[in-house]
Amino acid sequence: MKKLLLVTTVASALTLPTLVNAADYKIDTRGAHASVNFKVSHLGYSFIKGRFNTFSGDFTFDANNIEASKVSVSIDTTSLDSNHAERDKHIKSDDFINTGKYSTSTFVSNKVVKNADGTLAISGDLTLHGVTKNITLDTEFIGEGKDPWGGYRAGFQATTRLELKDFGIKVMGASSYVDMELHVEGIRQ
Repeated sequence: MKKLLLVTTVASALTLPTLVNAADYKIDTRGAHASVNFKVSHLGYSFIKGRFNTFSGDFTFDANNIEASKVSVSIDTTSLDSNHAERDKHIKSDDFINTGKYSTSTFVSNKVVKNADGTLAISGDLTLHGVTKNITLDTEFIGEGKDPWGGYRAGFQATTRLELKDFGIKVMGASSYVDMELHVEGIRQ
């Protein structure tokens, strides 16, 4: 009888759907498994690429309930790095993003939607240069699973275009916008 009860219990457990709940993740900046990058046109002839070296954030993700997902990121704008010290000094000046006055930029999501093609549209409030605007990150889920160190990770990549004038940032030359590209890998907490 005990064997029959054990077999029935195991069989029942195997046939029940696996329930995955929302999980909280911390963005892995310590392991350099995440980046916040930008690309801006230079005089209409080429592009300058750069990144923000210092940022932090977290997100909640539930593959079975995408709408319950959320993300929050804080970026140290003084960590802007375009691989050219003089240009960085100019971009950080009050001519452009004015890191002396606005040393932090934040993004806090308020809506996550799964598109028909499986990508995500993550909308939220971006505060940059002292101005808060709602933007949408076009996001692709890369994958999730166990890591070699006993943890569990989930990864995404996202892009968006920011119009500089929307944030009160002076436009110089042919470039009225900056393209952002984010790579995010989070460690489940």
